[in-house]
Amino acid sequence: MHLDPEGYQPPKMGLLLLQGVVALLFLCFSLRFWFLQIHKGEDFARLARENRLRQERVYAPRGLLRAADGELLAENRPAYALGLVREDCKDIASTIAQISHWTNIPVETLWAKYFKDKPKVKPFEPLVLAPDIPFDLLAQIESNLILWPGLEIVVRPRRHYLQGPLFAHILGYVAEANEKELEGDSDLDLGDSVGKQGLELVLDTRLRGEKGLRQLEVDVMGRRLSRKEVLEPKAGESVKLSLDLGLQQIAYKQLEGQAGGIVVMDPDSGKLLALVTSPSYDNNAFASGLSGKQWAELRDDPYFPLQNRVIQSVYPPGSVWKILMAGLLLKEGVDPRESVHCNGEFYLGKTLFRCWKKHGHGRMDMARSLIESCDVYYYEMINRVGIDKVEAFARANGFGEQTGLGLPHERSGLVPSRDWKRKRFGESWQRGETVITAIGQGFTLTTPVQIACFISSLMNGGKLMQPSLLADAEPVVRRTTPLTEPQRAFLLKAMQDTVEDPRGTAKRLLTKGADIGGKTGTAQVVKLKFKNNDERVKNEDMEYWERDHAWMAAWGAKDGQRYVVVCMVEHGGGGSSVAGPVVKNIFDYLFDGKDGDDDGV
Repeated sequence: MHLDPEGYQPPKMGLLLLQGVVALLFLCFSLRFWFLQIHKGEDFARLARENRLRQERVYAPRGLLRAADGELLAENRPAYALGLVREDCKDIASTIAQISHWTNIPVETLWAKYFKDKPKVKPFEPLVLAPDIPFDLLAQIESNLILWPGLEIVVRPRRHYLQGPLFAHILGYVAEANEKELEGDSDLDLGDSVGKQGLELVLDTRLRGEKGLRQLEVDVMGRRLSRKEVLEPKAGESVKLSLDLGLQQIAYKQLEGQAGGIVVMDPDSGKLLALVTSPSYDNNAFASGLSGKQWAELRDDPYFPLQNRVIQSVYPPGSVWKILMAGLLLKEGVDPRESVHCNGEFYLGKTLFRCWKKHGHGRMDMARSLIESCDVYYYEMINRVGIDKVEAFARANGFGEQTGLGLPHERSGLVPSRDWKRKRFGESWQRGETVITAIGQGFTLTTPVQIACFISSLMNGGKLMQPSLLADAEPVVRRTTPLTEPQRAFLLKAMQDTVEDPRGTAKRLLTKGADIGGKTGTAQVVKLKFKNNDERVKNEDMEYWERDHAWMAAWGAKDGQRYVVVCMVEHGGGGSSVAGPVVKNIFDYLFDGKDGDDDGV
């Protein structure tokens, strides 16, 4: 066969162009195929596995809290929430509407939570919209989950406080971590609970534990097919407290229906055996989520149930302060036998200062001034010493500073001074203010736990202990007080005589077979009121908020047992008649196991 060169027709330009395009497309497809299969193959395989295999956090059990005898105070119980996995949800709007139908949570509230938390939730993790599903509703929701892809039940541990109000101010509570806490702690995830108050806050890192990891296999609808633990969660550390459950119950009963606080302390170790505040609140309400109405009721309650009165409230100490002032006089070299005549009145210039006993006590030396709680003796003697030495001695004995107990928001109280008044009011100190400071009135403010630490120092050789709530805490001595052993012994003996002397103001504490010393205090809240006949208006005839605070500070010893007990009843009236029976019942329980048949206040 011969080709005719003259009849040859070259391909047209369009055909060449078409062939080039086809070749180029083939090359592109080949390159893309190589890119997907070879270069990115492992990545897509991983994505496929992740779509089938997912990981979820496993919450760590929070450490348990126990009383000194091992009784459980705080534990963990399962709580059920409803979460939405966005990647598995076909219709988010309809699903949110269904959640609202089940839970009665307004749709607007659910949407607000959805948009707020959406940026914080990782892919394929449930975004919790209904954090608290009642158990009776749980079965209904679970039976319908198959109809709502993307919805799942989330099980999380919830803190439960077995004694509720009895330990609320000590244990505090946990609640969901807020944005600031999440940002400041890389170990926290959205929905985690953290300590907010009390020991739950102080010990949070010890109690929290370490989360685990679980691998889930799901189908195309997001339904779980299997699961296995990849990393076991590590439970938080359990902590035993120094508090005695039975003693706490007895002490709490004494203040039922009243506002006040009680401290029971081991004077040698500083361990707290009871720490009671009344009124109290149920910390379980915070763990489950407090409603706005519930919070408003607690916040606006005129009796301040959220206030820990033994460390967060400060009060004029009244005549309990006279123990400290007698110690100052001893330190300054005053002869305790030196007497002052009390006729019920003391004049500083033309200003009259009254003794609580209208017609006076007669001749008073230092011991009898404590036994009968004479005001005039301290007006006279402390006026000689002056406010500067009062301030220095009070601070040396731990007043005007935190005790180091460790619970949040402890207050320091107030030891007034010349400098303090000048800075606070722009005024100079007046001698009359020294006179009323001598009996624990005026500007002076203390906490019940400060008083307990001071009384303990008289018993333990002058060591000002740091109080502790933990059973395994080593004793910590904050400082040694300036009193000598004979001086401390004198004060302890005077307190014991205040109980055993028929004219002693603390004679209600007398207990057979036990050595007990005490000092009463009746701290004025307002200026003394008098009737037309110059008789003082009784507390029971005054408005509640104008009544005196009632104090009793005491120590007790029997068969090697040694305790310090301090009771303060807000607006209770007389320390002897109101706080005295409370402390007596507590000593009866401590020494004889009696359960406090006297109903206390």
